[in-house]
Amino acid sequence: MIPGREEWMRALIERHGEACHRRFQSAVAAVCGLGGLGSNIAIALARAGVGKLILIDFDRVDLTNLHRQQYKASQIGQYKTQAMQDNLREIAPYTELETHAVRITEENLQELLRGADIVCEAFDNAQSKAMLVNGVLEELPGTVVVAASGMAGLGTPNSVRTRKITDRFYLCGDGISEVQTAQSLVAPRVMLCAAHQALTVLRILAGENE
Repeated sequence: MIPGREEWMRALIERHGEACHRRFQSAVAAVCGLGGLGSNIAIALARAGVGKLILIDFDRVDLTNLHRQQYKASQIGQYKTQAMQDNLREIAPYTELETHAVRITEENLQELLRGADIVCEAFDNAQSKAMLVNGVLEELPGTVVVAASGMAGLGTPNSVRTRKITDRFYLCGDGISEVQTAQSLVAPRVMLCAAHQALTVLRILAGENE
């Protein structure tokens, strides 16, 4: 049986403290891309009690995704937005979810991300990454973007870190490794970078500065 909302929130307050919980609950975070990074970020933020998540991805779950992305074999063929929504309903039933099964472009970026306090960039493509980061910084005043660069291969986990580039732009990863050269993406290292991004979001919401 699913616990009631009041009981659920009380459990979160016990873990985070009331001040942090209220900040998390009142926040809206957008996760752009629901692959290895984004699926892990979304689950981490939902577990922490972030009040609303905007989930954006145009792709469907594929067999090749399952070694590092938070989906099930039974969800192959589903849109990632639908599959992630279903999974989050089980994990954090009181998180408000808004989903968009579309590709983010310069033309629709403002409309899709309007209302988000923080945007998590979780794309695979370098051009898409740059488009999203630049679009948020230029078109959404006050919105913070947490992006990723470098999580491929089997390199030391100690090279994955978070850097504050500006007051509104944070970058997580090793900044070097690429799939083309590393020849692999493994779940632990991708999840490590995703954890950096999710924790950065929570630190920003809690008022912690790098």
